[in-house]
Amino acid sequence: MTGPVEAVLFDLDDTICTYERSADDILALAFDRVGVDPFFDGAEYVGRLAEFSDAGDDIRDTRRAAFGTFAAEAGHGEAVGEEIADIYTDERDQSNVRFLDGAERALDALTDAYRVGMVTNGDPWMQSQKLAGLGIEDRFEVVVHGGHDAPYKPDPEPFHLALDELGVAPDRTVHVGNSHAADVTGAHAAGLRSVWLADGDRSAALDPEPHHVVESLHDLAEEPWA
Repeated sequence: MTGPVEAVLFDLDDTICTYERSADDILALAFDRVGVDPFFDGAEYVGRLAEFSDAGDDIRDTRRAAFGTFAAEAGHGEAVGEEIADIYTDERDQSNVRFLDGAERALDALTDAYRVGMVTNGDPWMQSQKLAGLGIEDRFEVVVHGGHDAPYKPDPEPFHLALDELGVAPDRTVHVGNSHAADVTGAHAAGLRSVWLADGDRSAALDPEPHHVVESLHDLAEEPWA
C-alpha cells in the first residue's frame, strides 16, 4: 500500500475521547443507592457486555440485561441489577466527555487535508451525544455505527459502508483506533491501512501488525503514512 492516502477514518471511544467520569465511579454511586456491596466492576461490565448485545440493541436495554445477570450470579435478584442499570443510565451523561491528548489537534490538521469519517462500535443514541458534547458532530462526512448500521468491528462491513459513502478505495484510506482487536484487525480485513493508538504493553507480537503505531494523536497530525 504505497499510493496516496485520500481518507482517514476514526474510532471514537478511547481514541478521540473518554468519559469525564469512569464507569467505576458511577457504579460505586449506584451500589450505594441500592444498598448492596459491589458485585462487579467497570472492567467486567465492559468485558462482558457483548454477551448481552445483539445488532441494533439499545445500550440501555443491553445494560439492564447484563446487570440483571450479574446480580443473579452474585445471589441477588435480577431486579437489583436492573435497578443499578437504571441508576447508571440516569447518571451517565453521554455528552460529559473530553478529548484525549492530541485528538483535537489531529482533527484540525486532517480535516483540512483528507476526507474524514468515523467507524465506531456503539449505539447511535450514545455516540451522537459524545460528538455533540465535543462540538465535532460536523467534522465527519460519514459516521457508521458498528452493531447498528452494520456488524461490529472487526467485521469489514462497517468500513466498507463508510468508504462507499465517501467514494474512496480501501487502499487509499487509513483507519485510526486504539483497539488492536477491533480497529487494526477490522481495518486489515477491509483492506485499509491501520494506525494503532498504542494502549500499553507492546512486548507481545501483534497479529496483524499495524501499519503505523502512534503514542498519542499528536503524532497523527504529522501524518505517519506520508
